[in-house]
Amino acid sequence: MDRTTQPNAKAIAIQQVRLFDGAGLVIDRATLVIRGSTIKTLGPSRTIAVPPDAIRINGHGLTVLPGLIDCHVHLCLGAEPDVVSTLESEQPAYTLLKAARHAQRTLEAGITTVRDVGSRDHTIFALKQAIETGLLPGPRIIGAGQALCMIGGHARFIGREVQGAEQVREAVAAQVAAGAQVIKVIATGGVLTPGTSPDQAQMTVEELQVAVEEAKRLGRKVAAHAHGGTGMTNAIRAGVRSIEHATLLDEATARLFERHAVYMVPTLSALATTAACRRGCGIPDSALDKARALTKRHQASFKLAHRRGLLIAMGTDAGTPFNYHGDNVQELERMVGLGMTPKEAIMASTSHAARLIGIENQVGTLARGMIADLLVVNGDPLTHIDHLRDRDRILGVMQAGRFVAGPLTQ
Repeated sequence: MDRTTQPNAKAIAIQQVRLFDGAGLVIDRATLVIRGSTIKTLGPSRTIAVPPDAIRINGHGLTVLPGLIDCHVHLCLGAEPDVVSTLESEQPAYTLLKAARHAQRTLEAGITTVRDVGSRDHTIFALKQAIETGLLPGPRIIGAGQALCMIGGHARFIGREVQGAEQVREAVAAQVAAGAQVIKVIATGGVLTPGTSPDQAQMTVEELQVAVEEAKRLGRKVAAHAHGGTGMTNAIRAGVRSIEHATLLDEATARLFERHAVYMVPTLSALATTAACRRGCGIPDSALDKARALTKRHQASFKLAHRRGLLIAMGTDAGTPFNYHGDNVQELERMVGLGMTPKEAIMASTSHAARLIGIENQVGTLARGMIADLLVVNGDPLTHIDHLRDRDRILGVMQAGRFVAGPLTQ
């Protein structure tokens, strides 16, 4: 599609486009001007002066919205049926190469920022550096490094096992020293780790409190993996910023979310893609059984959270079985299917996600002075959320003022 003129221009102007700013504002027949890596101006086309040297993009019939943010991915996992044994059998260097490919696929799908909340080692920070310096394509990475878990606990295959307050304190400091921008703790058992129960609390209340205290001292927030109510309660009272999964949410726990302004990152896709597989597909029977037992409860929990108006930020758990990097937008369709409007799902994936991660002054909304991360979509995802999953409709993925995927890169 040839929608541009003046290819040597220094600015980019997308004209007569439907604009959704990610925070609730829709402007029909808008013009958006990008210069360098940032948004210079935007508004109704009749009010915006386009620089004479600008590349002009005819946005008629198109929608522009912020680049999407996935708050829960594992770039080191490849969505294999048995991700645990696969990871344990790989050389670390091979895992890093896979992660780089996963990052590229994620960016091409319109996800311009991810929060990676658990990797086998600290090479996630090397990948982050490679992306930031332009060596490799990929989304902006807010990384946790290794998750902190109890001895023999869930996620130990992408974690650091700790016992007692002092080990927790040392582990948090070590993660931050390695480059962690968020700390991940494991407050309950999980689906993929054999021998752990999702409704059983893991890590003690004291350990969780120490993790939050040390993270706060070092200027970091804490994300807690938690399926069951006791683990969620322990983590929320310890002061975490977000609960990942929140699978078995009830009214009492929902009130705690409200009282402490804690985010829910639902990761609906993780259980759904696992539970959808037939026995013998390669997923270990223990994981398959747990996923099937939890899926409907998970959906009910999401509906409760939405109905109560809890803070919700989009996360997929991409990398878990058959939950592919690059298919992250399936999460928005699942959220809409369980009661969100398309606008709410997009806000959960843009402005709300940016606020959770702590980068709301940089990305997540389209506004003057913000970094120019955005999508140009043929159609209107505010009425048809599936348009965001249709690669033929994604005409451009812009990251920091440069088109990095889609026909508009040509």
